[in-house]
Amino acid sequence: MTATLIDGNALAKRIRAEVATRAAALTARGHQPGLAVVLVGEDPASQVYVRNKVKACEDNGLYSSLDRYPADLTESDLLARIDELNRDPKINGILVQLPLPKHIDSHKVLEAIAPEKDVDGFHVSNAGALMTGAPLFRPCTPYGCMKMLESVEFPLRGAVAVVIGASNIVGKPMAMMLLQAGATVTICNSKTRDLAAHTRNADVIVAAVGKRNIVTADMVKPGAAVIDVGMNRDDQGKLCGDVDFQGVKDVAGFITPVPGGVGPMTITMLLVNTIEAAERALG
Repeated sequence: MTATLIDGNALAKRIRAEVATRAAALTARGHQPGLAVVLVGEDPASQVYVRNKVKACEDNGLYSSLDRYPADLTESDLLARIDELNRDPKINGILVQLPLPKHIDSHKVLEAIAPEKDVDGFHVSNAGALMTGAPLFRPCTPYGCMKMLESVEFPLRGAVAVVIGASNIVGKPMAMMLLQAGATVTICNSKTRDLAAHTRNADVIVAAVGKRNIVTADMVKPGAAVIDVGMNRDDQGKLCGDVDFQGVKDVAGFITPVPGGVGPMTITMLLVNTIEAAERALG
């Protein structure tokens, strides 16, 4: 068998069209949804991510502001700018691009963002609310993964799910969302002993550990859904994920490609969260 490809680009296009319609409706009421993006330093990957986020806003009817700061920006100056954005009625969402320079406490910065503008879903109040099943915002990458599973009507109630990776950004919130959808969830990581013993029984595998080929064909149950969140480079320098795509696609029932899978959905769900923040602010 050959797995059905879950095309993140195509799904993102459909959801972004809905975002544009909602943004136009808000703009017609005199409130164009606004996202503030803050970039500190010259990290090349961060610059690409930020450029893509700003462009996605502009293409879909959202207002976007971009603050670029040198790597030596002080923590107090960054916190002061976040305070200004918290009080700016034109801004519905605030995104501080990670990683930040080492002299800045990322936790302190993320906690300074007003929870109602925390469209990344990283504030401790949103993380805690996700645990109870009632978050203001869901973190964008796992939210996008859930939308991808939903798009192929994959049955999660009663399914066995394995999440590889336990980060606050992807792994932990991914596990919470799968749990709330009725799946039985195991969280593994790069140090898990006999990872294959867990994955071979899984109906859903989400690989988000940043390690190339950590999931191979012999580790996958026939017909499983495999969601690849990883971003790595192969020996030729081409972008690839955590999953051995060529091998796994002949075993899995559904699989996401890299690139063109989870990546476009992450930015799309950021737009969705920003629209929801704007709609909430307008009542």
